Amino acid sequence: MGEETAGHEKPPIWLESDFTIGSQYGRSEAPARDPARIRRPKLDPEELADLVLAGNRVGIARAITLVESTKPAHHDIAADLLRILRPHTGRAVRVGITGTPGAGKSTFIDAIGRRLIEAGHRIAVLAVDPTSVRTGGSILGDRTRMGELAQSDAAFIRPSPAGSHLGGVARATRESMLILEAAGYDVVLIETVGVGQSEVAVSGMVDTFLLITLARAGDQLQGIKRGILEMADVITVNKADGDHEREARVAARELTIAMKLISSDPGARRPPVLTSSSVTGKGLDEVWQAITDHRAWLEGSGQLEERRARQQREWLWALVAGELDDALRTSPAVGEVRAELEAQVESGELSALEASDQILAALASDAAKLWGPRR
Repeated sequence: MGEETAGHEKPPIWLESDFTIGSQYGRSEAPARDPARIRRPKLDPEELADLVLAGNRVGIARAITLVESTKPAHHDIAADLLRILRPHTGRAVRVGITGTPGAGKSTFIDAIGRRLIEAGHRIAVLAVDPTSVRTGGSILGDRTRMGELAQSDAAFIRPSPAGSHLGGVARATRESMLILEAAGYDVVLIETVGVGQSEVAVSGMVDTFLLITLARAGDQLQGIKRGILEMADVITVNKADGDHEREARVAARELTIAMKLISSDPGARRPPVLTSSSVTGKGLDEVWQAITDHRAWLEGSGQLEERRARQQREWLWALVAGELDDALRTSPAVGEVRAELEAQVESGELSALEASDQILAALASDAAKLWGPRR
């Protein structure tokens, strides 16, 4: 059913601009409106946390919308919500899925997700869509390729625009993952845009990184960066059906050889290279078994806790970088000098290095006014 429905309940119609922020977060209540005309949910973090923990789909969607919001008024509420939910997170299997364009990532997720639900799992999918650098819009079309999975009450699919953040990974993807874990979803799949550095960002928030690729009649290794192969924990050559089944097996063998060449350490773990078909279902069980085997290996070697601790540290600095980026865009002092400095750089009167120093100085002046001298 997706995130818009809560069982058989009809969800309330609401807009983000209709959020009511309590006075404890620095804003007074908005003027009352006719309740018959619109239902305005109050953003109380404790009430929202209760809805999430109860698995209420509308509550989950509202919570994710909250952590995705860039409005300063929502920041503290989102932080409180995540603090309440934190003890209920961390138990899900986190899988990042990337692949070459046309490899069939969304169709693969639809097929394997339905099999996992039949096995008793609850599946959450965070599908990050590329965002237009011109309009800021995104297609958000992944759910059209996960039609059958989206109809299941045991699945929650959340397409989200990538925005301008690293590699097309939405800045709030990590927080969304925690919300879904707290809601009881024991498998969280994060599908990357599949371009640029999105693979790096996703590998920094999951337990297992799955690379989906295709057989391309002799050039299947072309276009696959070594860095992606080094990050992969499991690899599958997809669309291994019909006339392409033999090509897929050949591609899998070549990738297996390539993985041996990447690492000269004979004791190093090498990711298994498999074949799969989302159409026939062949190989899907083997791919999931490889994922669970990798998870068991992480737990047995003590690397799961180590990996997640490292990810938390990297998350900290990613959030700091994001806040600094927001501060640059919203700083009044930076806004005053921005146009003039850009013009001087374009005309050659000023170097980019000199202009960047002045922009940072303007940001620092705003920070001093906001926070005062550091003790």
